[in-house]
Amino acid sequence: MMSDTTQVVCFGEALVDMLSNRIGDSESGGPETFTKYAGGAPANAAVAVAKLGGKAAFVGALGQDQFGHFLQQNLADAGVDIQHIVTTDKAKTALAFVSLDEHGERTFEFYRPPAADLCFRPEDFRPELFKQSGILHICSNSLTEMAIAQTTAYGVQQASKSGWITSFDVNLRHNLWPEGKADANRVNHLAQQCQIIKMSTEELDYLAQGHKDYLTQLLQHKPELILITDGARPVQWYTKADQGQLSPPKVAMVDATAAGDAFIGGLLSCLSAKPMHSNTLTEWLSGHELEDDLYFACCCGAHAASIKGAFSSLPDPDSLQPFLNQGANHA
Repeated sequence: MMSDTTQVVCFGEALVDMLSNRIGDSESGGPETFTKYAGGAPANAAVAVAKLGGKAAFVGALGQDQFGHFLQQNLADAGVDIQHIVTTDKAKTALAFVSLDEHGERTFEFYRPPAADLCFRPEDFRPELFKQSGILHICSNSLTEMAIAQTTAYGVQQASKSGWITSFDVNLRHNLWPEGKADANRVNHLAQQCQIIKMSTEELDYLAQGHKDYLTQLLQHKPELILITDGARPVQWYTKADQGQLSPPKVAMVDATAAGDAFIGGLLSCLSAKPMHSNTLTEWLSGHELEDDLYFACCCGAHAASIKGAFSSLPDPDSLQPFLNQGANHA
């Protein structure tokens, strides 16, 4: 990619995924152990963009602890700009203990809240951040408490005022919410303020809550592209004027961790390589590049699903090429 690519700024949580050595309920191989991996959905997306050659920054708060230092080092090593990270001694860096079933699907046990990422406040956004062109990417885990939700909304407002493209990966983790389930109204309200929305079929069912015209109503607000993922099944896409679907490459899934983040990161890396801002997004959506870029994103997701871990499973151009070759005639 060219050196003057648009910066993709990913805001929210970076955390440490502690991945179990066990697959399913098997207790063979001795005691259960956990290996630490850098993770967190927005951080994963930033690394996905950077590893593909894009210009990526991560914005958020980390604890002044060994896990916070570990995450900063991993982000920097991946080529992500970390100058906008703030550190705090008010809370520790979040942890997520991750178990895998025999199909590579995950269950999470979070050590959050309290957590450092929830301590980020509007004044922590540096004024110079929004002075250049950019794309802001967020996830719903920065909506779980009112203070961080207000901070996230502030970031979206500042990005929109600056003519940035705004992207929202719903990425619901119900056990992070105080009530044990996500506040659908809060999530939907923020979704209405962003231009690109990604969610899974399960998340769609939860947010729609029986409203068959949910997607139509959402597209009447700011969203211009809605993406519905469903594991290895076809990705559904909707714009204000059209809709379609495309199938991702077939892979043997090893670990679903970061597959969705690789998908959205791949798409954002494509957008960042174009002379694009908020007002020209519609032109891209009506052009022939849309499905090509979405298939590129699908290949990124498939790549991540075929490798264990988060950052470690995200593709670079060379490792992605076999996946792209598999679907050379996808159109």
